[in-house]
Amino acid sequence: MVAAICLAVWMSLSGHFYRNKIKFLAYLRKRCNVNPARDPFHFRAPSRIFYKAVRGIIPHKTKRGQAALARLRVFDGIPSPYAKRRRVVVPIAMRVVTLRSDRKYCQVGRLSHEVGWHYLDVIKSLERNRKAKLRVKLKHNRELKKLTVQARENIAKELGPLTKSSNPMATRFKDNKNTGRCVAVF
Repeated sequence: MVAAICLAVWMSLSGHFYRNKIKFLAYLRKRCNVNPARDPFHFRAPSRIFYKAVRGIIPHKTKRGQAALARLRVFDGIPSPYAKRRRVVVPIAMRVVTLRSDRKYCQVGRLSHEVGWHYLDVIKSLERNRKAKLRVKLKHNRELKKLTVQARENIAKELGPLTKSSNPMATRFKDNKNTGRCVAVF
């Protein structure tokens, strides 16, 4: 099973923004004195920040940990293959469930933007476009569903006398609340 984390930009961090920014800037100052190009690499994208946080939790130096990290996919937005899939929410990870209402929080996207990640506006525009396309698609699906229900009613009216059988044990089918599933009625 592959876990795909989409919209890492909108993830929340506990603690107010300024505190988290100071902590992240202190993290950015950590480097190799001899050759700064050597180690460590500080990623500023929200997806990579989340990935490194998860990597710190998982025993990533073992085979099992490497296999677990290989199954993790993290994205800043919602890429096209995942845009058409059903999304699920982990309730225990929701901010309103885990963080007290009087506590401060900030978004990873804003933090990343302030420390050098330049794609927040791009992600916002891509999300606007994706949501607009989704609205059009959902409107089209609602119209198709109405037409399907209307067609079923028209067919039922035309075939009404033909569906009644002289055999009292004959099975008839009816659509249960226009869901597309037929239920046998005896």
